[in-house]
Amino acid sequence: MLHSRGFGGMAQAPTKVITVEREYGSRGGEFAHELAARLGWRLLDSELVTGAARLAGVDPKMAARFDERLDPWYYRYGKIFYHDSSYSTISHSEDVVFDCERMLELIRKEILDAAKEGQCVLVGRGAACALAGLPGCFHIFVYATASAKRDWFTHAFPKEAEHADERLAAFDKRRAASIRKFYQQEWCARQLYHMLLNSAMGTEAMIAAVQCAAGLCIAPAETAAGS
Repeated sequence: MLHSRGFGGMAQAPTKVITVEREYGSRGGEFAHELAARLGWRLLDSELVTGAARLAGVDPKMAARFDERLDPWYYRYGKIFYHDSSYSTISHSEDVVFDCERMLELIRKEILDAAKEGQCVLVGRGAACALAGLPGCFHIFVYATASAKRDWFTHAFPKEAEHADERLAAFDKRRAASIRKFYQQEWCARQLYHMLLNSAMGTEAMIAAVQCAAGLCIAPAETAAGS
């Protein structure tokens, strides 16, 4: 349920950034929100998409369609020769199109800028890859059992319950493909992360484990002299 590891000198630097990658249905996003609130740090989840949209000058709702996805193979092939205006939205310049690749480039910039400021929790979007090896960053991967993810999906989307396993697998497959294409990394590779957490632990236990492993535990008040 718990796996942690040190990354050389990186483990010695004070933690100022935490990234949370997650399997779809593991409730890792909810955990990240709770963790940020507990630490009093900024949370950057959908905010990363909004920031990328702002940089590109496109509607955030349109940008959300490109979130954690890979451009279709036929588009990537055609892009080598020309810009397909029927698929992509032109932004800033006639030579720059907004697509999944552009989205990841802009999100990476948002991630790097946030890391410079510190005290933030970054959710998904290849943050662990973008910040790999950077001192002060602590990377987490949240997973869950197939039955737990199925139960979550059935509760969240009751009308699609019979397709739960298919939908869950497809979502993670899309995430993995986008990270593999942009970062040349396997999305769930253990070596990317300091800690792997099974969400069956429960949010409180997960937060406590992360605080201790990342050196963010609040030391108990010293006992008054003579008490």
